[in-house]
Amino acid sequence: MMDLIQEITQLLDVAIPELKKEEIIELIEIPARVEMGDYAFPCFRLAKIYRKAPVKIAQEIVQKIPASKGIKKVEAVSGYINFFMNPAPFVTQVLINVLEQKEKYGSSTIGKGKNIVIDYSAPNIAKPFHIGHLRSTVIGNALYHIHKFLGYHCVGINHLGDWGTQFGKLIVAYKNWGSKKEIEEKGIPELNRLYVKFHSEAEENPELDDEARNWFTKMEQGDQEALDLWKWFKEISLKEFERVYHLLDVSFDSYAGESFYNDKMEPIIQELREKNLLEKSEGAEIVDLSEENMPPCLITKKDGSTLYATRDITAAIYRKKTYDFSRCIYITALEQNLHFAQWFKVIEKMGYDWYSQLVHVPFGMVSMETGKLSTRKGNVILLEDILNEAIEKTKEIIEEKNPELEDKEEIAKAVGIGAIVFNDLYNNRIKDVIFSWDKMLNFDGETGPYVQYTHARACSVLKKSGLEAQEYKDLSFELLDDEASIQVCKVLEGFPKVIQEAANKLEPSLISRRIMDLAQSFNKFYHECPILTAEEETKKARVALVKAVQVVLCSGLGLLGIHAPERM
Repeated sequence: MMDLIQEITQLLDVAIPELKKEEIIELIEIPARVEMGDYAFPCFRLAKIYRKAPVKIAQEIVQKIPASKGIKKVEAVSGYINFFMNPAPFVTQVLINVLEQKEKYGSSTIGKGKNIVIDYSAPNIAKPFHIGHLRSTVIGNALYHIHKFLGYHCVGINHLGDWGTQFGKLIVAYKNWGSKKEIEEKGIPELNRLYVKFHSEAEENPELDDEARNWFTKMEQGDQEALDLWKWFKEISLKEFERVYHLLDVSFDSYAGESFYNDKMEPIIQELREKNLLEKSEGAEIVDLSEENMPPCLITKKDGSTLYATRDITAAIYRKKTYDFSRCIYITALEQNLHFAQWFKVIEKMGYDWYSQLVHVPFGMVSMETGKLSTRKGNVILLEDILNEAIEKTKEIIEEKNPELEDKEEIAKAVGIGAIVFNDLYNNRIKDVIFSWDKMLNFDGETGPYVQYTHARACSVLKKSGLEAQEYKDLSFELLDDEASIQVCKVLEGFPKVIQEAANKLEPSLISRRIMDLAQSFNKFYHECPILTAEEETKKARVALVKAVQVVLCSGLGLLGIHAPERM
């Protein structure tokens, strides 16, 4: 209700000349209870200025506030000035805004001409695409959609983990215990079995680690046998990854992984040397970060091979030259905070003033109710299995509740996968996520299926009304003067601001929460206000409100990467 805040600010500016408009806006708040008004202005800060009790100040200021079109009533209560809006102009303006702009409501051009690079998902080649990769994938996908909605040109990068010592380990495991036929038939599960076996064998025979390091060095030096095996592992992995991305409806603009930067690292290492940033330490090369109270950033190992930091620094410089980003966002687990802080600092020490455009977006861990995941020990749960299980469980619910539903397969897929994505994006991203089927697929709780079902309910009302194509400008929105209708409009009105806030804070959960508020307020309206049986003019106005809700629920779910079924 930004326009209303501006109106209240103007009224208070006349009554309180001692405060600047910016100070007045900062103090305006939303009361905890509806009966206390739509907005409140606390007078406690004025006690020192006027040398009076806040209760007395509030009473005196109320007398000075002139009449206003948007404000129905002003009251002084316990040191607060409470403002009650005139609902008719507010409801009319909100609904017309939504219904005119439709799916563009809340969009913006603030990002026009600016490039945003988003680095997300990034599974490791030859390792299972497990549930632990879900968070980076869906958070990144949501941030991509959100920024695009605000006019930014987005570049989604899947920085595949397709280089490193783990491939040396896999080559050793394959040569000792592997079979080409088994890998061709079973894919990643067989590669993972070999990887797990390597670690269990290496505990008894540490020489295997040296052998693995040698094979990785061969890869870096261009050994044909090593590279052929690596390419084969990569092809097998990408086929399986693509199936998961297809289920999630996630795509990328670039799959340039770690290996892409192999021929680009040496000039960067040389640049670090020329800028006197590299030091020798036990044969390795490091950038000392002791002045920043951080451990050193390792650039090359003693055998000359590179590390994650080397590749990340090289990738950032390449991306800046290629995309000229205004922000480059990295979505990884919270436990990688130090790694990003270290190499961001190296970029700064190299003299690149765009280091401040590098942003790490950390998130908490995801776990099943049975506990933590580990690739090395082999107790992983494949993401593809989880997604397919969600679809199957949703099918069972549909068969039980609505067996005659058309397109059951597609709807089960949209709802099952939507449930997983919404569960991940509903809480602040820094919080850990626990995977619970009962909670996630509940159609009555604070879940994805609940929001999707609300959207389908709105679509059903619109279809039954026969008024979907009505002209909204001539409707009598002043008839929507009940508290349930007004509350729906309040939630609708705040949607554009929430999208911008989600982009600024890199926090998709703000949108999840907003559309949950909208679904809940709409369902209250649906139960309290007859729609199709109401008097004709009231019916038309209420159907228009239903249409506005349907539009915003569909947009909000879309920004999160979730489909909005029209039937459920």
